[in-house]
Amino acid sequence: MTHPTQALSFGAAAADYDRFRPRYPEAAVRWALDGLDAPVRVVDLGAGTGILSRALLALGHEVVPVEPDPGMRAQLAAATPGVTALAGSAESVPLPDGAADAVLVGQAYHWFDREPTHREIARVLRPGGVFAPIWNTRDERVAWVAELSRIAHLDDNAGDVTERYGEFGPAFEAAELGEFGHATVLTPDEVVGMLHTRSYWLTASRQEQDRIDRELWDLFATQPDVAGRATVELPYRTVVFRARRR
Repeated sequence: MTHPTQALSFGAAAADYDRFRPRYPEAAVRWALDGLDAPVRVVDLGAGTGILSRALLALGHEVVPVEPDPGMRAQLAAATPGVTALAGSAESVPLPDGAADAVLVGQAYHWFDREPTHREIARVLRPGGVFAPIWNTRDERVAWVAELSRIAHLDDNAGDVTERYGEFGPAFEAAELGEFGHATVLTPDEVVGMLHTRSYWLTASRQEQDRIDRELWDLFATQPDVAGRATVELPYRTVVFRARRR
């Protein structure tokens, strides 16, 4: 896994991560698994606190979460009754060959060491199974969202996923791309709380954290689209790649 300090920084904020991070639209999750006979057995790789796992469970699928961070696994167990995450990484999945119909990754693929990850996913998937990484990305075509990203250094490791990712190695067919719009309604306090679960803020110095918070509150006080509002609508684009195992 790349960027180990940032990649494993989330456990300290696991409860807030689960509370504030956006959910995945049902249409995006259904599209990721389209063409497979439901219900399917899905590995949620880099499962975090179980946000994607719960979306899959709500659609009636069997889910096996895999997550390296013990703090995130504990929060997943607390928030997802009846499901226990396995301790493991994308590069070393603790499951036998052909154990899954699908492997999904929510908001985590950009942390993985891709070549060993692709080999592991191909090993765990049955032939014809699906690999689908998913990202919720802020819609920075909206002016105040672009300013939010600038202040909080949200030029994160995912980057523009449509340009950086989508090639998963020789074991997979060409990837298809789906995009789905949605939004979350949050108070300014909740937006700040959500940004406190980002890897940049979690690993920043106290001085840098304070600088970010001051500028965020200035944004909410002065930016015309959000100033004086009790809640704001934070728009997202959910991007999904879907590739079948050969």
